Amino acid sequence: MDKGKIRNLLRQKNLVYGSEITFKHLKGGVSSDIFLVSDGVNSVVVKQALPKLNVEDDWYADISRNENEQKFLQFLNTIKTEATPELLYSNSEHSFFVMEFLDEEFQNWKKQMLNGVFNSQIAEKSAELLATIHQKSWDNEHLKKKFNKADNFYELRTEPYLVTTGERHPELKYLFIDEVKRLKSHREAIVHGDFSPKNIMIKNDRVVLLDHEVAWFGDPAFDLAFLLNHLYLKMLNHFKKTGKFEDLTKIAWATYFESMGSEIEEQMELRTIRLLLMMMLARIDGKSPVEYLETDQQEFVRSFVMANLPAGIYSHAEINQKWKYELKRTFGED
Repeated sequence: MDKGKIRNLLRQKNLVYGSEITFKHLKGGVSSDIFLVSDGVNSVVVKQALPKLNVEDDWYADISRNENEQKFLQFLNTIKTEATPELLYSNSEHSFFVMEFLDEEFQNWKKQMLNGVFNSQIAEKSAELLATIHQKSWDNEHLKKKFNKADNFYELRTEPYLVTTGERHPELKYLFIDEVKRLKSHREAIVHGDFSPKNIMIKNDRVVLLDHEVAWFGDPAFDLAFLLNHLYLKMLNHFKKTGKFEDLTKIAWATYFESMGSEIEEQMELRTIRLLLMMMLARIDGKSPVEYLETDQQEFVRSFVMANLPAGIYSHAEINQKWKYELKRTFGED
């Protein structure tokens, strides 16, 4: 990031003032440089896409995804204004944009759960938001053309998560290949693509969604599976530490389908749970593994997926029951 050039542009746009302008790197993502830029009074966030993502594996993606993220911000602002930070300025030449700074009163949902706080209201509000995104874009031909981003989704999700994981588990590769092909052709609603607790900020009753660069018009089951996966992995992490179940997956599932309807639930359940199992393994052996699971927890996930994915156990109720049973059997008291 050319900080001098960006500093001058922000001054020209009257977003910051004076000569004492600071840049503070913000953590939390691997695909972009994100900085808090402040003049001591006014603060904004600058986000610039990286051509190579900050992970151990070689992972490259087109920086035009920065513009795609702005399109999603604009879409979300029209359907749920309070769920998105305000977009203040964009610059396509340098692939960055400027948005509202969410102050220190906002809390990160991922951090809350890793600290042992499992809030059912946040799970409900997040699932409601996800359902709203899918409902408001369902079968919308205009949005289908606007978010026709198959290559972007492949670079940022399909290849690093599904293709890579399939290659690292040859015995399951045929399942991952079939899913890659299916996802490419399933076009039903806008998919956020990174609907994760790390991208959800909370302040009082306000839930704000971040990091929209993966968005495309595809299978909404991907988003639901992505969210559920993180909730299951946080449950695993918490159970090993405390021996207590904190299950937000049932709340997220029920809330989402209360909005979407029972007919959609019947259509989506198999796709969602199959993807959930694949995403569990992808967050262990794909290009973007979660950082908070210990070796025995990683082995637990591998074993669980190996037992259920090829067996075709694609019922949410059954997977939930099996997950808790295996957690207790593996990490419970002797």
